[in-house]
Amino acid sequence: MKKLKERWNIKSNFQLTIIFIVFAITGSTSAYLSRPVLEHIGINKENIPYALYLPLMLVMIMPIYQVLLVIIGTLFGQFEFFWWFEKKMLRSMKLGFIADFFERKFEKK
Repeated sequence: MKKLKERWNIKSNFQLTIIFIVFAITGSTSAYLSRPVLEHIGINKENIPYALYLPLMLVMIMPIYQVLLVIIGTLFGQFEFFWWFEKKMLRSMKLGFIADFFERKFEKK
């Protein structure tokens, strides 16, 4: 835990606990919401093979997870950490232009 706290620049065990709770809630919620989102766009287990449905569901989870991570993190008072984490994750997926766009759009003047 000490190395993780140092890597993430976290000062207290309480903050680390909150961060773990946010990750748990976000993961569960994004998995739960992916099915209704797919159904809303007309994709379900009945109209496509399960071998195609499952990868689509997993792909759908990613953007939902990214958005929810920042929202839920903010609700738990950890916006700074999760925005930093989100930018780092987007850049590692070669999607840093998304983070850069929001940085420019919402930079403090």
